Amino acid sequence: MSTLRKWGLAVSVLSCAAVTVLAGTAIIPNMQPFRDPTGYVATNNKNGAIQKNSAFFQSLGTNGRTCETCHQVDQAFSITLSSIQQRFTLTQGQDPLFATIDGANCPTDPRGQAASHSLLLNNGLIRIGIDMPANPQFTLTAVYDPYGCAIMTDPLTGLQEVSIYRRPLPSTNVGFLSTIMFDGRETIDPLNNEQTFQANLATDLSHQAMDAVLTHAQGLQPPTQEQLTEIVNFELGLNTAQLADDQAGPLYQGGANGGPLYLSTFPYYPGMNDSLGGDPQGKPFDPSAMTVFAAWQSSGTDNDGYGQGRSMVAAGEKLFNTKAVHITGVRGLNDNQSLGYPQEITGTCTTCHDTPNVGNHSFPLPLDIGTSHTVAYERNPLIAESLTQLSQPDVPIYRITGCNDPVTGRPLTFYTSDPGKGLVTGQCADVNRGKGPVLRGLAARAPYFHNGSAANLQELVNFYNNRFSMGLTDDEKQQLIAFLNSL
Repeated sequence: MSTLRKWGLAVSVLSCAAVTVLAGTAIIPNMQPFRDPTGYVATNNKNGAIQKNSAFFQSLGTNGRTCETCHQVDQAFSITLSSIQQRFTLTQGQDPLFATIDGANCPTDPRGQAASHSLLLNNGLIRIGIDMPANPQFTLTAVYDPYGCAIMTDPLTGLQEVSIYRRPLPSTNVGFLSTIMFDGRETIDPLNNEQTFQANLATDLSHQAMDAVLTHAQGLQPPTQEQLTEIVNFELGLNTAQLADDQAGPLYQGGANGGPLYLSTFPYYPGMNDSLGGDPQGKPFDPSAMTVFAAWQSSGTDNDGYGQGRSMVAAGEKLFNTKAVHITGVRGLNDNQSLGYPQEITGTCTTCHDTPNVGNHSFPLPLDIGTSHTVAYERNPLIAESLTQLSQPDVPIYRITGCNDPVTGRPLTFYTSDPGKGLVTGQCADVNRGKGPVLRGLAARAPYFHNGSAANLQELVNFYNNRFSMGLTDDEKQQLIAFLNSL
């Protein structure tokens, strides 16, 4: 008997991709389990089976790409290194994913050569070309340009385009978002008010889909309103989470609330459980924001063979809620005037991941925790040591000058691989700051961080342990990893 059948999970035996074709339409059954490194991930689509005939799965541009190209159903609607590498090998780099506009290190690189696509193949990174904002408060120059296209000038507009390299964010669980895109550039209408949230979210997702067609898919004309509506409605119907874990078994048994079905029932409103005290309903912040596996705190020894695994997951969840983190040098928090410029904030993981049972921040709160810094130029020894725990990609490094410290007034110089929101607004206060993503479905979509610098959750936990002086033991690290893999 297979593990899936022992757990009582429905599974298609038609193919590895679990796709069937009915009346000419490829269909993925709802809640279809897909294998990942530690168990099985699944998606609940409120509209039933996923029918791959909607605009999300259609080529609307000129290079053969669809939304699915970078947002694979079996990879938590992102894309993994193993998938990228396999597609490169099978197609000799001719899969639409490797279109040179952004699937190569530089748009002028020869397609199909591994060296041209090294950032995509090694770190899962797509090139994002962002125009310098008008009248920025800072000056940006490239101090390290390994591919020769860090800053390019558009011959038609004369605008400077900066090359940034990022992971594709999941196009699922979007109903919990407070910001669209890592730097917020697609948050056209704000997502900070419960009364306008649904309408604004639809507007923002529609705008993001249109821009994706025109840029990533190299569309010659915008998609129709009908096509945009299809894409947005499809995304709004999706909830993805880990369904079962090899060590803990089904994540919805024994009183636990794991898996995508439970996730789709969790309440949410902008500012919910805000760690900075801004919950619009006036509710105080509860640091125990993760309760998915609370029942396993006492029942982790169920005699079904999964007791030890469940105890590990429950212990990791408790650590996530309660283990002290010492927040220093984080732009967006320690330099926050409304907080009084605190030199140190003692919190927990949920200080920044406060949305209950989801893990992003329920209000827009872009932060600079240091992942876009680089060891060679880093002056903060704590951040420098933390970066050594990661597999940093070989990307361009930029120097930003012209900004002053908001407390002392002293001139600041930033060295960064990604100016974050600052490259959108042109504001010094936004330099290096970006959002934290939803944490559900993590096991199915490594590598992590916006730049793919954490190859796995071990590296991610090691980084946080060093960066925020958590003092985790080896056992505690494994417990946190077990919890994160079960989300």
